[in-house]
Amino acid sequence: MESTRILAIRHGETAWNVGSRVQGHLDIGLNDTGRAQADQLARALAERDPIDHIYSSDLVRALDTARAVSAQTSAPITTTSNLRERCFGDLQGHTFAEIAAQSPGEAERWRRRDPDWTPAGQGGESLTAFRTRVLTTLNALAAQHLGQCMAVFTHGGVLDVLYRAATGLGLQHARTWQIGNTAINRLLWSPASGLTLVGWADNNHLEEGRSLDESTS
Repeated sequence: MESTRILAIRHGETAWNVGSRVQGHLDIGLNDTGRAQADQLARALAERDPIDHIYSSDLVRALDTARAVSAQTSAPITTTSNLRERCFGDLQGHTFAEIAAQSPGEAERWRRRDPDWTPAGQGGESLTAFRTRVLTTLNALAAQHLGQCMAVFTHGGVLDVLYRAATGLGLQHARTWQIGNTAINRLLWSPASGLTLVGWADNNHLEEGRSLDESTS
């Protein structure tokens, strides 16, 4: 049975990643390091990974990373808000330390990965609702590219959902895997099996060989 090859990639670094500040749906751009990471990623993918189509979150930190790859590979880009990070409502723009000090109850439910906890404020999403959005979107896109390779440029929380789906881990299982800026994560999707994991957290293309791990980006 034909499968879709998926390169699932987190955006390049932002100043808010460095400062451990919750971005969520806020439209924060890449910093200088993030732009350099996107260029290094683009060169690596152009050399070894033919890409038929690129899908990207419409938030600029993901889209600018995708544009760098498109410029090197000539793969067309389609943007969708369905690939955005989880929306954290009123918590966006704050560090976890600030949230823990101001709203300890909210911070505790977040820390415990309560699947039904919905951050207060406009657009806040529970983990359960977020997972449904991500997997519904990914399944629909992958079904259009059987026998092809698609690249998905998105955010740490989205990649966490994809890893869990591909490995059968639940939403509350403690995360032990890395989700670094512009690391390449390889998945397969088929109509019968859904997602399976091929390789994860490849950052060999980065000159420093490392990138910041995900925290609500």
